[in-house]
Amino acid sequence: MRPQTDPNDAFDTGFEAADDFAPASGEHEAWTEQAALALDPFSSPREDAAAFAPDRPEPAPAGNPVGEMQQQAAGAMAQASVPRITIHVFCERPQTAAVIDRACRDRRMSRATAVVQPGGLAAAVAYYQNQPTPSLVIVESSDRGQGLIGLLDQLAEVCDPGTKVVVIGATNDIALYRELMRRGVSEYLVPPLQPLQVISSVTSLYSDPSAPFIGRQIAFVGAKGGVGASTIAHNLAYALSERTQTNTVIADFDLAFGTAGLDFNQDPLQGVANALNQPDRLDPVLLERMMAHCTEKLSLFAAPATLDDDYEISHEAYEEVASKIRSTAPLVVLDLPHLWSNWMRKVLLASDEVIIVATPDLASLRNAKNMVDLLRQGRPNDAPPKLVLNQVGLPGRPEIPVKDFGEALGTPPVLVLPFDAKLFGKAANNGQMIFEVGPKSKAAEGLDHLAQLISRRDTVAPQKPSRLSGLFKRK
Repeated sequence: MRPQTDPNDAFDTGFEAADDFAPASGEHEAWTEQAALALDPFSSPREDAAAFAPDRPEPAPAGNPVGEMQQQAAGAMAQASVPRITIHVFCERPQTAAVIDRACRDRRMSRATAVVQPGGLAAAVAYYQNQPTPSLVIVESSDRGQGLIGLLDQLAEVCDPGTKVVVIGATNDIALYRELMRRGVSEYLVPPLQPLQVISSVTSLYSDPSAPFIGRQIAFVGAKGGVGASTIAHNLAYALSERTQTNTVIADFDLAFGTAGLDFNQDPLQGVANALNQPDRLDPVLLERMMAHCTEKLSLFAAPATLDDDYEISHEAYEEVASKIRSTAPLVVLDLPHLWSNWMRKVLLASDEVIIVATPDLASLRNAKNMVDLLRQGRPNDAPPKLVLNQVGLPGRPEIPVKDFGEALGTPPVLVLPFDAKLFGKAANNGQMIFEVGPKSKAAEGLDHLAQLISRRDTVAPQKPSRLSGLFKRK
């Protein structure tokens, strides 16, 4: 039996050792480029998804075979969260403790319980002489060769069955790496470490090959009502599916007033509300039946857009449905309503990309600043949210200059769309996309650029029929 909890023991968390794993600044320019993308070692192993792998961490120094193996392992991982495990970390260097702390605050580690203590490998050996070991032990050691091997042998004598061990060492030695693997060490890391590298290593230890594929989730939210966030989200989803030829799903989470059905000229009998009311019943067959197919590559989870229900749905239902939708396509675009609630916060923090749509006015600036600050704090190892400025140049309206707007947020807009009531109004009334109504417009050019930025691949221009094609038609 486990000893009684010791309130003075920093590592006694109350968990059993066997855890349950459950712009440029011109105001009327069509778009401006974001300078950098986030470092993220997670990528999708499925077809269509490989091209959407986020940028990798900084490459390991030349001549570092262990680092190269770590990079390859990170690149092969599907994006996932660390399960509900207890992690004990024994660090020698303050720099390592700081990296581990950043990793533990990441959204992918939210279900794990981690405790960090100084002392390194020697402290771990002493601590577990009379304490059970948790699911995962991470130890740092500056010892080399037989000194390191000897301490690890002592640790192995006190480790419970099922405990995994990750070693942070100081030697870029492939022979040592292989010897540690032979002795049962789960992973060997070499500084300098990055938070996402640590998360990648931990996730790979508990990854389930039979787990469902996870696509990239792109969340659109308006800084205030009426800024056109839904319109931009719908057109981007269309651009991602048509111009990059990738299967894409758009989910309209604005249950009472969603416009995705109108914009795509669809009126499905079932949609996202049905899924939210029965999340535990969702399987691939039912998901397929609930989605409307707008094009060959684009599917839609439409909102009911009625006021017949109060839509009091738990945040767990939103999280579960969003997770299951991600298993249906490499790219999932979420059209989120302009409101604030527990489920909105959780969905935004769990998304791979967050795009805030605003207009160049003071209310949008204030609200966008609040969102950016919250997301930066809650997603320290992810890309900051991207900013889209819409309806720029509205006649008669005083506006905050694009450059000043971006500087106030600390992030320049990745897309600046000029006000064009005729183009957007015609598309909305016809149930069409901007690419169909004005394929050569500045708005279409800007949305195409945004699709390239989000997808990290070049878009494909629409194919025009050859002038000679008619000569070869059957008569």
